Amino acid sequence: MARCGCPPPAATGVASAADPRGGRSATRSHPPPLAARISGVNRRAFVLFALLAPACTSEPVVTGDAPTFTHAVSAAAPPSGPPVRYLALGDSFTAGTGSSPDQAFPVRLAARLRARGAAVTLENLGVNGYTTDDLVARELPRVASFAPTMVTLAIGANDLVRGSPLERYRAQVHSILAAIVAAGVPAARVYVLPQPDWSRSPVAADFGEPGAIRANIEAFNDALRAEAGAVGARWVDLFPTMRREAEAGMIARDGLHPSAAAYDAWAEVLLGQVAP
Repeated sequence: MARCGCPPPAATGVASAADPRGGRSATRSHPPPLAARISGVNRRAFVLFALLAPACTSEPVVTGDAPTFTHAVSAAAPPSGPPVRYLALGDSFTAGTGSSPDQAFPVRLAARLRARGAAVTLENLGVNGYTTDDLVARELPRVASFAPTMVTLAIGANDLVRGSPLERYRAQVHSILAAIVAAGVPAARVYVLPQPDWSRSPVAADFGEPGAIRANIEAFNDALRAEAGAVGARWVDLFPTMRREAEAGMIARDGLHPSAAAYDAWAEVLLGQVAP
């Protein structure tokens, strides 16, 4: 459900609902579960559902004629050390929605690793609107075949929006993390990210009481952090950075997702966490 009215983008090698290795946006033959719950909600609240569901991701960011990044990235250095196979799992915040695919945080992180001499193969499976159910069905099977040496996981915003109970979300991420490790990825090479504080975005204010939304975001993030710790995965506490970005208005033109500069800042923080 695209808010911007763009035609469906061409396949980019990022996961889709139809093919985990195909086009960027999910294609569904039925409306998302949330669609049945929008009766009586005002039009701007409906926009939030559309933004979190599959959407066009080619809009430019809010500030400036071209994206500006917080940190300059050097050109790739000659490869040294073992190759890095990086698999990014998640939803719109991994896909880079609100910016362009090359400004998504996994792409910016891979560029930094290459600048340090790592030979990085990146597959970004993030898809707009994905829940934990979608990730289990369409992204998780790729772990075994891709054989990553490093994984980032960022999922939960759409579970929250669609009314998933906290304990169900906790059980889902427990299963996801256990499956990643069972597929042979060292737990210490699984990096788990919180969902941003989107309660501070302009459209979220029309969806519900910001304080209640914020409390739910924090509860989901607490559950995700606990499950990451239970399997030995590495929790990357980006939430303070994300909150400062939201307070500074580093929001994309869609009124919900982070700007390109915000995504780039996530990559910079991640670079300091990623083991050599």
